[in-house]
Order: sequence, then structure tokens, then C-alpha cells
Amino acid sequence: MQHSSSNRLTLLALLLLGIVALVCGSLGRWQLSRADERRAISAEIERGRQAAPLEILPDMPIESVQPWRAASVTGQWAGQFSVLLDNRNLDGRPGLWLATPLVLEGGSAVLVVRGWVPRPIGPQQAPKIETSASRQTIDGEMSLRVPRLFELWTSKKGEDSGLPSSWKGIAATEAGWVDTSNVVRVQNLDLASLAERTGLKFLPLVLLQRSPAQDGLVRNWPLPSLDADKNVGYATQWFGFAGIALIACCVVLWRFVRQRRRQT
Repeated sequence: MQHSSSNRLTLLALLLLGIVALVCGSLGRWQLSRADERRAISAEIERGRQAAPLEILPDMPIESVQPWRAASVTGQWAGQFSVLLDNRNLDGRPGLWLATPLVLEGGSAVLVVRGWVPRPIGPQQAPKIETSASRQTIDGEMSLRVPRLFELWTSKKGEDSGLPSSWKGIAATEAGWVDTSNVVRVQNLDLASLAERTGLKFLPLVLLQRSPAQDGLVRNWPLPSLDADKNVGYATQWFGFAGIALIACCVVLWRFVRQRRRQT
């Protein structure tokens, strides 16, 4: 009876140690895959920023759209279709990004994420952003879409844009200005949904504005996390834990075998 109980405890210990080793090894491999993802993103950023600057035109080939590539576009603001992207903090300060369509000659449009504005707190008034009706040339970096909240810059099809179903733009606008107190706030924004609500034909890209403008917006765009070495360090730790579990498993098995030999 005692031998049977000892055998069960040994098998249980071996099973648990094996599970620990398997889980820790899997976590280590996952951290290595995260490191590979970050290296790929870093390489993509480098390729985009090394590419020649591009002038965005209505008939340009889709192959020219490259994330992080410098680009410029000329058109007129459609301030009535401005959207605020919520929960975009800057240096620990709560704030929002202002995105406004820029209409090109011929009627097509490019969505420009113009910059950061602090979130009004308490009695503070929401700012009015200068949005000239004259033709503008905007410089920036291209993106395939509006950067989404809480993600590693990967697109997910079919996600809700967050726009209210009844939204058709700002009901009334002051010429040359966008009153952010009247602008709809969303967590994320989808170009297809924005096109459906506004009737604009958007080119399949978003421009993160970098050119200076007297509009009070801050253009300090965050980069995705690119520290692959941190993930490699975490992977090393997990593989170390897995190795310790395997060593413990071998020790338990060796003691069990030695005990059985003594008994025989």
C-alpha cells in the first residue's frame, strides 16, 4: 500500500514538472516570436523612411503606399468631417488626436491625422483649431490606416469604426475653424466607414502630419515598441525555468528508480 502511494506521488510530481517545463518552454517561444515581430516592424519603418518622398496624387498606384514613407498632399480641408480619436495620451497627459479629410482636385480625399490636443478637464473649454479653407500642402508620413488603440500596429478587418450611425459631420462650422467641442469622439476610425458616412472617396492611406502649422496641435507621433532585446531576455528566463523543471524531473525520476532498486 505504501509503495502504491509513493508511486502515485512520484507520477504526480513528474506530471506537474513536465507541465511546468512545457508551459515555460511555450512562453519562451512566444517571447521569441514577439521579438521577431518587433524586428520586422523596425525593418519596415527603416525601409519606409529610406524611400524617396512621395507626392500623393489621386491616380497614384497603390504599390506606392508604404508605411512610414515621407509624403505630401495638396488639397482643401473638409473641416465639417473632422473626428477626434480618444484616449491618445502624450507624456502622461490625457488627450485626443484630430483627424480631418483633405479633399484633392478631382474629389478624392486623404484622411490626415493632424495632431494632438489636450483633453479639456473640468471648466476648461475645448479648443478651436484653425482650419483654413484655402488650399494646403501637408507633409507627413504615410500609414495604411489610422493607428488603432491598444495594438501593435496590426490591422484587424471587420472592426467597428466607432462612429455613431446617425453621424453626418458637424452640423454647423465657423469658417476657417474647427470647434472640437462639436466634434465626434471615437476610439478607433475605419476609412471605409468614414467614406460611407461622408460620401468622400478616400485614398487607401492615412497621412500623419509632420509639417508645422499655426493650429496649436502637437505632432509628436508615438512609435511602436521596438525593444526586441527585452523579449529575448524574457525568453531566456522562461527557457531557464523550463530547464530547472526538467532537471527536477530527472532528479525525481532518478530517486524513484534508485529506491525501487533498493527494494528489490
